[in-house]
Amino acid sequence: MDALDLTLVIDIGKSNAKLLLFDADGAVLEQHSRANASVTAALGYPALDVQGLAQWMQTTLRGCANARRCGHVIASTHGAALVALDGAGLAWEPLDYEFELALDGAAAQVFAAGCDFRETLSPDLPGGLNAARQLWWLQNTHPAAWRRTRCLMPYAQYWAWLLSGVASSERSALGCHSHLWNPHRGTFSSLAVARGWAPLFAPLRWAHERLGPVRADVAQQWGLPPAAQVHVGVHDSNACLARYLYLLRPDRQRHSGPALTLVTSGTWTVLMAPGASARHLVAHQDMLANVDVMGRITPTARFMGGREFACLLDGASADAADAAGVADGADLQALIDGPLHAVPSFASQGGPFAAHQGFVLRQGQRLTTPLAQALTARQRAALAAMYCAQMSCWSICALWNVPGAAGTPDVPGAAGTADAPGAGTVIVEGPLARNRNYLLALQALLPGAACHTNADSVEGTAKGAWGLVHVAHAALLEPLARVPLPGIAAYHQHWLQALNFS
Repeated sequence: MDALDLTLVIDIGKSNAKLLLFDADGAVLEQHSRANASVTAALGYPALDVQGLAQWMQTTLRGCANARRCGHVIASTHGAALVALDGAGLAWEPLDYEFELALDGAAAQVFAAGCDFRETLSPDLPGGLNAARQLWWLQNTHPAAWRRTRCLMPYAQYWAWLLSGVASSERSALGCHSHLWNPHRGTFSSLAVARGWAPLFAPLRWAHERLGPVRADVAQQWGLPPAAQVHVGVHDSNACLARYLYLLRPDRQRHSGPALTLVTSGTWTVLMAPGASARHLVAHQDMLANVDVMGRITPTARFMGGREFACLLDGASADAADAAGVADGADLQALIDGPLHAVPSFASQGGPFAAHQGFVLRQGQRLTTPLAQALTARQRAALAAMYCAQMSCWSICALWNVPGAAGTPDVPGAAGTADAPGAGTVIVEGPLARNRNYLLALQALLPGAACHTNADSVEGTAKGAWGLVHVAHAALLEPLARVPLPGIAAYHQHWLQALNFS
């Protein structure tokens, strides 16, 4: 009989899904991945591909000898996703949050009236990014499907239910800009109660809790041991945060060291500042409060960094600015000396400046030709990295209320001023942690902060989920290099002035 010494992490992001098999020391023995895209639901709307993902997981794990060694299973998924069950399975296919669902005039007014930022610390976001809007739309647009609903749960908990047969809900997922959660009280929001949604949600459990063993039929079909324990699961960004702050008990005290900001990157760049004050959150700038795995308020800022990075690359490789023989920071210095600026926003789905169309300035003049024609691949790669570093710097300043975070030209709140107490420690996770120019620019923009990357070869969401099952090992952090970039303070001040969009 195989020893049940491995942990299976199901890591579902918006663009990619992964299956990772960890050993007891947190090393990945095996990893599988596939692209993740929406499908068209039977009711005609864009839906999460739960059936396709389930079939892929089943096929992959059945062909995986290590699957027979799984003692634990936990899922980490993107937020703004809910699943509804009837008596037998899906009541309706879960909506893709990028679906531009529309509420008619009267419904939109009633919905807006029920969404109080002061209560939920959740801003009004486009499409289905507020999960409550998904419920409202489905309930009013497809009433027959809604009447089949017997149980609601967040996305990560759907995979836990599919494997174990035990329904649950979890705080970090419910508190992810959903309008469904009151983080001050740790209960469902007034809107969720008034609409009758709150009683439909499965019982609350902690992310690390065991729900029970894998169902016997699933164990046979998926090639998993029937004794493998299924855990509740977690919202992905909060999985990443948890490994830096908590052990596994609800009474764990809040991090007591220097101010900390975690930057997680992927499709979204999410900046989480545990210990910052929620009073500084500005709803229309896509600032909000997440809820950590212990149910506590975590001030958060976001921008769609992965999409914007790709837009600015305009076909170039992200590594184009890391050419052999090029001195550290040389391509960034060329942007500063140009100067060449990217002014937000390059994604309309979210971020503090999503209402504005982004543009590129070269020596103060807007480029009117496509970037691939106007700039070299190295310039585009460096510009994308610098842009994301500047957006990260702006967000960190805003979260910690560093003067000038709003972009006022008289108090730049940028390079040279971000050595205020709030700067503290900054940790970068995800793809941006492997982008040399982003890291150099971020540290130069935050000279008073101690910026680090995680030296772990496994991205933080999956490793954080693994850490919820086990007593997490301390993360191995590497400090960022400090490379002089003369003129970056003035360069960033000019960028901040451009944010006035005059």
